[in-house]
Amino acid sequence: MERVQVGFPLFKNRVDAGVKLAKELRAYEKSDPVVLAIPRGGVVVGYEVARELGAPLDIIVPRKIPSPHNPELGVGAVAQDGTVIIDQQIKEYLNVSDEYIKEEAERQIMEIERRVKTYRGGRPPVPVKDRVVILVDDGIATGVTMRAAIRSLRKQNPQKIVVAVPVAPPRAIKKIEEEADEVVCLLAYEPFEAVGQFYMDFRQTTDSEVINLLQKSKN
Repeated sequence: MERVQVGFPLFKNRVDAGVKLAKELRAYEKSDPVVLAIPRGGVVVGYEVARELGAPLDIIVPRKIPSPHNPELGVGAVAQDGTVIIDQQIKEYLNVSDEYIKEEAERQIMEIERRVKTYRGGRPPVPVKDRVVILVDDGIATGVTMRAAIRSLRKQNPQKIVVAVPVAPPRAIKKIEEEADEVVCLLAYEPFEAVGQFYMDFRQTTDSEVINLLQKSKN
């Protein structure tokens, strides 16, 4: 799988990251791709990619399955269709039960469905069958939510899945390369603490911003 690496960009914000990422994806401009972005921040990046490629923009919403006593630590991730990815090492270390994971996954699916309804506003999803799908986020930390998105997307039979992100640690990229057909990452970097360390402005993206960008992409 191909990976693009360029120096050490410090992105001004998600728009800047999206513009830079789009330049590395121009080879797909004539392949009629679909851009699927992971809310919230990934939609800002994905909007710039879709705009540059003249592609439709839609969302895919995986959610972290938080560990029982530390919501910031994910024991896995789940997608809207129930696809679950588990980090076995964390699960075993924290002795997390299968029952907890099942119940928490169901709770996260409810939140996913709420967000999808809010963001799409009743619009149907963009079809991905037999199409090149460019799966975008503003960065990857562990890769578990992205892997859940990829596995869920595979069930819809796309022609090709290209994961495109501004930044990620090499260890996470290696895992994503096992799932995706191609990975485009502008900066594969260690030591990696958090996605936000590579952005000058990493303020939280709001629901209203996501809704606005999705509506703009339809015009």
